[in-house]
Amino acid sequence: MSRSGAFRDQDIKKVVETLRQAVAGMETPVATEIARKRRDPFHVLISTLLSLRTKDQVTREASNKLFARADSPKALLSLTDDEVERLIYPVGFYRTKARTIRQICRDLLDKYRGRVPDDLDELLKLKGVGRKTANLVITLGFGKPGVCVDTHVHRVSNRLGYVKTKTPEQTEAALRKKLPMEYWIEFNDLLVTWGQNICKPISPLCSICKIRLCCQQVGVTRHR
Repeated sequence: MSRSGAFRDQDIKKVVETLRQAVAGMETPVATEIARKRRDPFHVLISTLLSLRTKDQVTREASNKLFARADSPKALLSLTDDEVERLIYPVGFYRTKARTIRQICRDLLDKYRGRVPDDLDELLKLKGVGRKTANLVITLGFGKPGVCVDTHVHRVSNRLGYVKTKTPEQTEAALRKKLPMEYWIEFNDLLVTWGQNICKPISPLCSICKIRLCCQQVGVTRHR
C-alpha cells in the first residue's frame, strides 16, 4: 500500500485484512456484541434503535435491562410507555424511543406474525427504522449480505479515498457498487471500531494508524 497517487481499489483487501488484526483487542460495537450473544433479529433491531445517539455502554446496560423484562414483541408490548422509559433510561431520546419501540412491536405482531422481516424494504416500513438500522438487522440478525453505513463508515471510507460521497446514503450506494461482497457484513464492524478508537472525527490518531500508508487523509486538517 502506498499514499502516492489515488487510493487503488485493490488496496481495500489489504485494508480489511489489516483492520481484522488491528481491532482484535478493541471493544466490539454493541449491536454486534448483542447479535453474537443472542442471535435474535428482534434483539438486534431494538438494541440498534436504542444505540442511536447513545454511547455503547449506556446502550448495553439499557438493552440488558429491557430484555431481562421483555425479550419478544408480545412481552415488550405488555409493558407501558412509562415502564419502557424507566428500563431504557438514560439512552438518548428515551421517551421517544419507548413509544417507537412499542409501536414497532405492535406492527410486528399485526403485520408480520411477531417476527422481524428479513427484507430491507419491509424493515424500512417500521417506525423509526432507517437504512443503518435495517442493514444491521439484515447482516447481524439474519447473516444476509448488506452494507451498513453510519457516520464512522462514511467518514473513514471517504478519508481513505475509497469513495467520494457527501452522505451515508451515498456511501452505502457507492460501497454496494465497488466493495467486494465478501467484505460487506464485516466492513461496518471494522470501520466503526477503527473510527471510534483511531480515525476519530477530530484530530485522528494518524501516527499509530495501521492503514495510514494507503490513506489519502481526505479532509484531515489536523491529526496526531
